[in-house]
Amino acid sequence: MTGSGEQPLPEPGDLPLEAMELSLQQLVLESPDIKAFLTELAVLASKRLSSPGNRIHSGVTVLRQKRPQAVAASDAAAQALDELQNRFGQGPCLTALRQGSTLLVPDLAAEDRWGPYVRTAEQHGVSSILAVPLDLAGDAEAVLNLYSGRSNGFSGEDITTVESFVAQAASSLRLILRISQLKEARNDLTAAMQSRTVIDMAIGAIMAQNRCDRETAFGILTRASSTRNIKLREVAATVITSISGEQRITAHFDD
Repeated sequence: MTGSGEQPLPEPGDLPLEAMELSLQQLVLESPDIKAFLTELAVLASKRLSSPGNRIHSGVTVLRQKRPQAVAASDAAAQALDELQNRFGQGPCLTALRQGSTLLVPDLAAEDRWGPYVRTAEQHGVSSILAVPLDLAGDAEAVLNLYSGRSNGFSGEDITTVESFVAQAASSLRLILRISQLKEARNDLTAAMQSRTVIDMAIGAIMAQNRCDRETAFGILTRASSTRNIKLREVAATVITSISGEQRITAHFDD
């Protein structure tokens, strides 16, 4: 499962759980988007659990419109393993995601569930899998998937560590989702204000040209929009362009 271009593994204990939690808090401030955060999450998990002779590959799968998508990974091998499971539509990671509980498969050779997927995963060098869902409080559904090339590649201590890590990560991710939602709402509001400004400018121009009141000017604008079957803002922009000659109408707002 490993590639030739991998970086040297950190020594066990180089990245304690407390340091991982601080790293996650920093990621919230530095990650440009959710995918970047999840990628760093996968990388941190891989580094924390890997040891000499037991390289751990980590990926994150998100459920979108009831379909699983591999959105982030510590490396190409993890990405391929997540996509493999998603293609089969079954496996320990997807089961953990749907049930909302941690699931450990210590030895794929002894596993009789998810038959076709398990046999294929073994052919890709996987011997044990640990899957831990992220509790995102209804904002989304996601699971951290960990793959080892060794049977019994995850100890009881590893499971406790990952569950603590994932709980902290989920808290951070919920914050990122909230920030993302606020940004989207702000962008929607800005767009609405820009449209309103352009429409008001066009109404003022029509009032001046036709020596009419605001209601009459707005009626002219809406009839033109309906007749031409184009958005009101586009009609308003055309009116302003025809008068001012400006090809791009913008409105400026303070941040």
